[in-house]
Amino acid sequence: MTQTMPTLADLLPLLPELVLAGAAFALLLLDLFLNDRQRVLTHVLAVATLALVGVLVATGWGGQGTVLSGMFVRDNMADVLKTGICLVSAVALVYGWPFLRERGLYKGEVSVLVMFAVLGMMLLVSAGSLVMVYLGLEMLALCSYALVAIDRDSPRASEAAMKYFVLGALASGMLLYGMSLVYGATGSIDLATIAANATTVAQPAMLLTGVAFMVAGIAFKFGAAPFHMWLPDVYQGAPTPITLFIGSAPKLAAFAMAIRLLEVGAGPLGDQWRPLLAGLAALSLAIGNLAALVQTNLKRMLAYSTVSHVGFLFLGLAAGGQSGYAAAMFYALSYAIMSAAAFGAIVVLSRRGFEAERIEDFKGLNARDPWTAGLVLCVMASLAGVPPFLGFWSKLAVLRAAVEAGQLWLAIVAIVFAVVGAFYYLRVIKAMYFDEPSGEPVTPREDHVVRVVFGVNALGLLALGLLWSPLMAWCQRAFA
Repeated sequence: MTQTMPTLADLLPLLPELVLAGAAFALLLLDLFLNDRQRVLTHVLAVATLALVGVLVATGWGGQGTVLSGMFVRDNMADVLKTGICLVSAVALVYGWPFLRERGLYKGEVSVLVMFAVLGMMLLVSAGSLVMVYLGLEMLALCSYALVAIDRDSPRASEAAMKYFVLGALASGMLLYGMSLVYGATGSIDLATIAANATTVAQPAMLLTGVAFMVAGIAFKFGAAPFHMWLPDVYQGAPTPITLFIGSAPKLAAFAMAIRLLEVGAGPLGDQWRPLLAGLAALSLAIGNLAALVQTNLKRMLAYSTVSHVGFLFLGLAAGGQSGYAAAMFYALSYAIMSAAAFGAIVVLSRRGFEAERIEDFKGLNARDPWTAGLVLCVMASLAGVPPFLGFWSKLAVLRAAVEAGQLWLAIVAIVFAVVGAFYYLRVIKAMYFDEPSGEPVTPREDHVVRVVFGVNALGLLALGLLWSPLMAWCQRAFA
């Protein structure tokens, strides 16, 4: 049979990715002709491009389908996650502009690196083969390493980037080794073919070993315990807007990677890999919450709380089925919005020479600015899972999925550590409302755009908590 070249119509499902790639290259060239004062143009165009691509995905432009000989798959799940990734990344850039500009860190490559990282995430979300999974993952990882090290004069940022790079390379090697074992056992890199051959392979031990290595690689990208060692140093060392970006949108891409590799590729072996995810969930809940209790740096506290939130997300993945995966996706989207708001609070309160990243920096905030204190209260309450905020419904969804899947023990562990985790979020609220101010007074920045975005971000957690059903229904349709 002769293979025909794909036409433009055949590539229409790739339209959002093509628009994003073309815009990223165009902005890279445009930045060569701009000085520092004109660089706001690159920033505005990057935010507009991400918003446009998000709209293209959400409205279904290009249609769904499979292209590149099955390597790229655009389906309902991909559209939901790509919309979330684009919008959260655009918000991260809005937060980042005043923070990085006043510290002299905003270069044109920041926007371009974010756009290429988003492109990598979108390819990862739509991966139909092991090659596309690795391509998207490495594009995201390499851009993330560079973003963390964007402050070249900061020893802490350089150290964080080096740790991220070394441990990320180790995790990528584990994932690649697992993929090679899976390929060796099944004779294919196509995820659907791997699933079809999974129960008839001649060497099942090789296949199971490969799946175990892939689970380890997925756990690292999520930041699940015991593969979380990079999170606290990277979150603390990177500039806060970069931490906001790598702590929110990539979690959606990691969720997609887990679904593509484990459910689409190794679905018939679910009885073997689901107990691994359940164990990782319990370990993440315990280590994340207990370690967060003793932190005094807010960014490190949020890093360890990320580990605990990944534990909750793994509840849904371990439960499996339509309800489990829909609940896990709902949690991933909710956490991306909550994480952006949490780090956005630090951005709003920080200024040159004062990072506002210690819990004690928030003391007495209510006395100086009740409105901002109220917004931070919304964020912390949602992260703690207080009703009626969005975080409550996302926790309830994965707990329900775990109980329905017969994993009552895991749900009980999650509830116990959810109560433990509420303590360190309440500690921030106590500092704002009941402690006397100490040290340098905290005053929100004068940048009205960032304050409006933070207000919408924080109040959105309450609005989505009251109107969570449409978002949950959107996630359920992705796995219908």
